[in-house]
Amino acid sequence: MNEQQWTNVIESKHSLFRLNLKEVWQYRDLIFMFVKRDFISSFKQTVLGPLWFFINPILTTIVFTLVFGGIANLPTDGIPPILFYLAGNTLWGYFSTTMLSVSNVFTGNAGIFGKVYFPRLVTPISTIISSFMRLGIQLILFWVVLLYYIYRGEVQPNYWAFFLPVLIIFLALFSLGLGMIFSSLTTKYRDLSLLLGFGVSLFMWFTPVILPTTLVKQKLGSYGFLADLNPLTPIFECFKFGFIGSGDFNMARLLMSFAFITIILFFGIIVFNKSEKSFIDTV
Repeated sequence: MNEQQWTNVIESKHSLFRLNLKEVWQYRDLIFMFVKRDFISSFKQTVLGPLWFFINPILTTIVFTLVFGGIANLPTDGIPPILFYLAGNTLWGYFSTTMLSVSNVFTGNAGIFGKVYFPRLVTPISTIISSFMRLGIQLILFWVVLLYYIYRGEVQPNYWAFFLPVLIIFLALFSLGLGMIFSSLTTKYRDLSLLLGFGVSLFMWFTPVILPTTLVKQKLGSYGFLADLNPLTPIFECFKFGFIGSGDFNMARLLMSFAFITIILFFGIIVFNKSEKSFIDTV
């Protein structure tokens, strides 16, 4: 009797460092279905639908420009306020949305996970991809506004703008790593999910979205180096420096940011793999 060959073998024990990307690739159709689900559910029963991809950053940028640029009169490193806040909102919107969505992977998909097997990494990856679609649309808006200011001669992009794909990849990896860590923690500590939204909003004030890094360093004085401890700061500053030609950009700090993000992603994979074995019993 010939030994039966199995296409998939489900085991309770596996390495905490295992990504099993080959198996994830076999479930690429499921990833596409999740991406489609996320896109449709985001605007189901809405009047404007995908136009909200444009409306959200526009309204946020207008509010920031009026409040922080007009009333508070905060400096923007010589960058036109609308362009400064739109650049920050574009990247921040992607990071915050993706991180919060990934952090809800276990609790939000417990019903599916408890009924059928598939690589759990499929869900955070689909979240990253669906967020890429939103980011792409919002980048188009940013480029339209950027072209206007280039035409007026107020900004001058440089070759660092071509570094954008690398910046987005590491921004996505940071969102993925943090999201997997918090997703694993919230399966046991539900209070953490309630605090996470507030924590992300607070984190924005330590990222050059509203306040330029130069102003933060000026206010901190001898403790100005603390502004560089945020791994998002070099990414945002490189983005602004490349497209707008202004910002507190430093290549060494950017490489340190990439190294830190790699460590966070590595730690997130370990925590995620450990939690997926028993999360269904605690959710």
